[in-house]
Amino acid sequence: MSDRATPDPPARLTRWEQRTEVPLFAAGLLFLTGYAVRVLTPHEAEPWNDIALILVWSTWLLFLADYLIRLRLSGLGARFVPTHWLDTVVLLLPLLRPLRMVQVYQVVQRRRDRPRLSLYARVISYAGLTAVLLGFAAALAVYHFEHTVPGASIRSFGDAAWWACATLTTVGYGDATPVTFWGRVVAAGLMAGGLALLGAVTGSFSSWLIQVFTREDEKRPPERD
Repeated sequence: MSDRATPDPPARLTRWEQRTEVPLFAAGLLFLTGYAVRVLTPHEAEPWNDIALILVWSTWLLFLADYLIRLRLSGLGARFVPTHWLDTVVLLLPLLRPLRMVQVYQVVQRRRDRPRLSLYARVISYAGLTAVLLGFAAALAVYHFEHTVPGASIRSFGDAAWWACATLTTVGYGDATPVTFWGRVVAAGLMAGGLALLGAVTGSFSSWLIQVFTREDEKRPPERD
């Protein structure tokens, strides 16, 4: 077989990503489910904790296998890490997998003849879903790190969910704040993600309103003197 019959690494990588992005997103939801069970159920709740632990580790190993396969198919070697920095971060911190929602949506749309939603609706929809999943993951992580620490203001998952909502929307009441190092690291990441998502939604909604008003002005008959 000649070399021309062998597809180049970027083409093979693209096909692999198109085939695996949606299943990996489902695996990410399973990872989040397993982590939620581990965090929210008592340690003596068996066998659910053991099942959740197996689910967390098995899905993470799946993410690792996908990362290594994409690294090989890319043909970039060590350059794959800086050029695909989001993939590297998500592998190390699987709770950030909701940030890959944009790529998942793009893969789904490539399988259709045309997008079913307009550009602005697409931005708002995947940004909203990303915000929900990211906020839930951050609430779980902060509750995990904070609820047993003396002097912590986040004692229940409800407190953590309230804190995540306030942080994502950049309100920040201050009634619930992380006090541990890792809790504050999660908070900093959620603040950055919240600002980015809020900016994307606000900008898209503003652009949509401007287009609507422009069309209305164009349809309006000219005023007579």
